[in-house]
This record gives sequence, C-alpha cells and structure tokens, in this order.
Amino acid sequence: MNEEILKGLLLDDECALTLGEISRACSMHAEWVMELVEEGILEPQGMEVSHWRFTAPALNRARTVMHLQRDLGVNLSGAALVLDLLDEIQDLRRQLQRLKTEF
Repeated sequence: MNEEILKGLLLDDECALTLGEISRACSMHAEWVMELVEEGILEPQGMEVSHWRFTAPALNRARTVMHLQRDLGVNLSGAALVLDLLDEIQDLRRQLQRLKTEF
C-alpha cells in the first residue's frame, strides 16, 4: 500500500497573504515572488514590499507559474502570456454559459 501525505492550504477570496506567506505556500524564495510582481503577473495590495498583501487568486496564479516553469520550462514572459490566455478562456466560457442559459 502506498501511503502519501498531502499538504494543502484552504483559502477564501477574502484572505490576504504576506510576501513571506505566499512564497512559503509556493515553496519559492521571496525574490521569485517579487519577479512575478515586476513582470505584472501578480499585483499586490500595498505600496511598500513590507506591506504587500496577496489574495487567494494571486496564490493560484503564482502556483500556476511555478508549475509552468518547473514542468514546461516556461520563462516569466511566457507564463504571463499563458495566464492571460487562461483568463481569456475563462471569460469566454462564462459568456458562453450565460448565452446558453438565455436560450
């Protein structure tokens, strides 16, 4: 029997993670998270780095970038493009669902 321990983090959309918390949740250095901010992938709340707060959706975006880099070797610019395309697909699916319910 293969016993595997899974770790998880359950967050709601109202939570606010610090730079340290989001970097630990991604198992990455804070400098990596700061690169995501510089690239425009993440948009923290707060002006100074010490006051940055990130939402649960930001954590999902950061983890997606982490997987893209690790599994596919995608650079940050490519990851930003992938995230934009995924957002566009999600918007189109919502629009399609709305149209289906109208007819």
